Amino acid sequence: MLDESTMTSFDHIIINANIATFSTQYGFDIYSDNQTDSNPYGQLLNAAIGIKDGKTAWIGAQDQITAHLPKYPDHQITDVDGKWITPGLIDCHTHIVYGGNRSNEFEARLQGASYQDIAAQGGGIVATVSATRAASIESLFAQSEKRLVALMKEGVTSIEIKSGYGLDLDTERKMLTVARQLGEKYDIHVSTTYLAAHALPPEYKNRADDYIEQVCEWLPILHTEGLVDAVDGFCENIAFNTEQIRHVFEVARSLDLPVKLHSEQLSDIGGSALVAEYKGLSSDHLEHLSEDDIKKMAASNTVAVILPGAFYTLRDTKLPPIEALRKHQVPIAISTDCNPGTSPLTSLLLTMNMGCTLFYLTPEEVLAGSTVYAAQALGLSNKGKVEVGCDADLALWDIARPADLAYQMGLNPIQGIMIQGKWREMI
Repeated sequence: MLDESTMTSFDHIIINANIATFSTQYGFDIYSDNQTDSNPYGQLLNAAIGIKDGKTAWIGAQDQITAHLPKYPDHQITDVDGKWITPGLIDCHTHIVYGGNRSNEFEARLQGASYQDIAAQGGGIVATVSATRAASIESLFAQSEKRLVALMKEGVTSIEIKSGYGLDLDTERKMLTVARQLGEKYDIHVSTTYLAAHALPPEYKNRADDYIEQVCEWLPILHTEGLVDAVDGFCENIAFNTEQIRHVFEVARSLDLPVKLHSEQLSDIGGSALVAEYKGLSSDHLEHLSEDDIKKMAASNTVAVILPGAFYTLRDTKLPPIEALRKHQVPIAISTDCNPGTSPLTSLLLTMNMGCTLFYLTPEEVLAGSTVYAAQALGLSNKGKVEVGCDADLALWDIARPADLAYQMGLNPIQGIMIQGKWREMI
């Protein structure tokens, strides 16, 4: 029990709350061998939260704070009347900054066109690269802002945004600058990721090694400009091999930047083993991931980020190895992968439902994957859980139980979001 002076000095108090904390301090243990000893969601019923200086300063039973409430003015108290509080949602793998639109390709594929047909006509990633290069920074911001707002309306309080549709220094800089500007305008945490090793631009046709040299030269420049929080690549037979990605990772290591990787989406060429070798934050997609590489991820504490939106859009049939990931206790995060070609998805709630229906994850797993494990995938130890000392980034939901967030489709039960201890007007 805290003393009187502490209990009457919070900046804000949330009362009459049910809380899905996702904190091990409150029994959250999704991989416990004895589930009777774990507390689903780390949930606390009929609880209250004290907030100070943008952080969660106290969590306890409602009756512990009741006697102190008369000391607070009404505007410092939020009575949520039995509604649920979760950590603010975190979308840990997105490409939301891009120019143009590829719905024409969506139509063409439905009418029988192959990816090869579309690419031969200048479509695919080349179309997005052309549109992104041509867009002014103002136009790129305006297009991308709509996608960020859609995500925030569903409880997202932190987001990762990748470059990778520029594939030249000026456009990669433009994309990362827009990502920073979005974070500043909406006062939301944005983790920026350098993904110039995403695809081979047309001007480097048949010269992948030469292009990777450029990628490695641009990285220190953009890092010096304060635009890069992490480094990513696309390690696939249709993109870059492990030795090319290793070259990029070595530059990242020299700059003390964390790494992550698009791996094992289409084939298994050892991408996850590589990112584990560099003690990377995450390996993402993973449909073709081997158990040997899962063990390496477990040893390096690398998060598995699964992306059901891309699986759905591409009508894939190869499921990620969920059971093996569980067996080796690899944290599983889940994300929209919002991008113009393979996952034009701006709903993390729908992503959670897809994670359950397509990948057979539990509602607790997908919500953990959108909070505490998504935070881990971005290296954000102070976010993703409701715990004393963590950022007071919270989402308020009008639901009967946490599983409702994965169960419902199309009905958004959000009631409010708090970022750094301040409630936001819903946008």
